[in-house]
Amino acid sequence: MDDFDDDSFNDVLGSMEMPSAAKQPKVAEVAPPATLVIASSSSSTASSASATPVPAKPPSNPHSVLVHSKQRGNPILKSILNVPLEFRDDIVPDYVVGRTSCVLYLSLKYHNLNPDYICQRLKTLGKMYELRVLLVQVDTPEPHNALKSLTRISLLADLTMMLAWNAEEAGKIIETYKQFEKRPPDLIMERVESNPHQKLVAALTNIKPVNKTDAVTLLQTFGNLGNIITASEERLSQVMGLGPRKAKKLYKTLQEPFLSK
Repeated sequence: MDDFDDDSFNDVLGSMEMPSAAKQPKVAEVAPPATLVIASSSSSTASSASATPVPAKPPSNPHSVLVHSKQRGNPILKSILNVPLEFRDDIVPDYVVGRTSCVLYLSLKYHNLNPDYICQRLKTLGKMYELRVLLVQVDTPEPHNALKSLTRISLLADLTMMLAWNAEEAGKIIETYKQFEKRPPDLIMERVESNPHQKLVAALTNIKPVNKTDAVTLLQTFGNLGNIITASEERLSQVMGLGPRKAKKLYKTLQEPFLSK
């Protein structure tokens, strides 16, 4: 985007009220029914006022992704298949994926045409929600300048920016956030291998371009890590599937001195 350093854009961003404390979700709040008082003047004695309740919005399904009504027709909804959707017109973000988590959706093509749109949305969102995701669908051939601007906005406004390269990816990101709402973090954390053989395989695959198959073949051929380290470059290149290029990189890496602090 060409207006990344534009002063007027900086003024708009600078005037935003950025969150400084934990945000409180407001999606679960349902206002009490309002009443309409009708006064009677048909007699000299005032009759008691009658109240007509106005139906309140029913509470949302905790298992559903709440979708703002303005998002109807968005193609990304077709990819959300494993969690139910519930359209609401009383939420501020585009999607609510948890009690304290929300998503703002932004097409990069639309952002280039309306660069102030996201700032206005953030002003409206205020301090609501602890996790605020800016889901950007990259649908322009030259996205770099626009993404640079949105990255800056995300850092200033306490947003987590996620990129999707098509509508299907965008829908799956929203679905995944909802599915993992109450799951422990260790489900998505990297698992540390406890088996010694698997640890050696993982260590060897850290050397690019050695893959897992190469690592297993090396250990089967040489028996242990010590024999791999002492093998010559020519011997390494003779390992099935390794080849001269991988062998050269592997040999160079294994011969580098190990430094300890």
